[in-house]
Amino acid sequence: MIMSDAEPARPVPDRTSGSDLLLRVGSALVLAPLAIGVAYLGGWIFAVFWGIAAIIVMWEWATLVSGSERRSMLMTGIVAVALAVVLAASGVGASESVLELRLAAAAIVLVMGMLACAAIAPRGRGLWAAIGVPYAGAMGLAPIMLHSDAKYGFVAMILLFAVVWGTDIAAYFVGRAVGGPRLAPRFSPNKTWSGAIGGLAGAVLAAVLTLKVSGVGSIVPVIVIAVALSIVAQMGDLFESAVKRRFGAKDAGSLIPGHGGVMDRLDGFVAAAVLACLIGLAHGGIGTPARGLLIW
Repeated sequence: MIMSDAEPARPVPDRTSGSDLLLRVGSALVLAPLAIGVAYLGGWIFAVFWGIAAIIVMWEWATLVSGSERRSMLMTGIVAVALAVVLAASGVGASESVLELRLAAAAIVLVMGMLACAAIAPRGRGLWAAIGVPYAGAMGLAPIMLHSDAKYGFVAMILLFAVVWGTDIAAYFVGRAVGGPRLAPRFSPNKTWSGAIGGLAGAVLAAVLTLKVSGVGSIVPVIVIAVALSIVAQMGDLFESAVKRRFGAKDAGSLIPGHGGVMDRLDGFVAAAVLACLIGLAHGGIGTPARGLLIW
């Protein structure tokens, strides 16, 4: 069992409700245009941006799981994640056969990184250490793959941003305004069912607006995809909350004012990005994942 190889979960003080709202808004006003601008520029700028995000997530995960004993695990995980991102990014624009080989190599590198981190992690933390490598790797690989579609990659990223941000914003304000039963009090006492439902509504509204502005996609499939991505994003948020509570941490880091660390800001995004990428690959193939996500 995952929770049997380390000390029992410790209670974590909850963030004071509303005390950091201004910081959150200020950070969002900086980060959202930055993410959109990088997605518009694309190319290696886009790959480097998400590669750096993935490395920071690996750093935060290693610190959370291993604390002061993180050094060996951290260096191993960063090398694996960085190499996987480079392999994936170098395959973008190449033939499908070359891209498949690069992605296979990236997957092998991540698996090797998992095994190495598990072997050198502090006693009782091997499984947690291993999980961090694909988690951080997904932060880099999923956006790169989705954006690799030259024609639809930018729109797919905007849809992904809109759904995740729409979910976060609506869930936050609806949850505070309505309240009600807790969604998962064991992991995140502040989240409510009303907020989760509000998040779904916000995701659908954001997706429909994106469709109307871009003129790409059909409304019914986009709504279904938005609901699926919103649910997965909220599950990703709960997963990270559970990990932090497991190791007695309030935040994964302190890099982003009002949000904590990069993991705290992108926990829902990484889960939604992985699902969006998988849907796109399954429907559109390895050469056009964004088209597969948007065009039905």
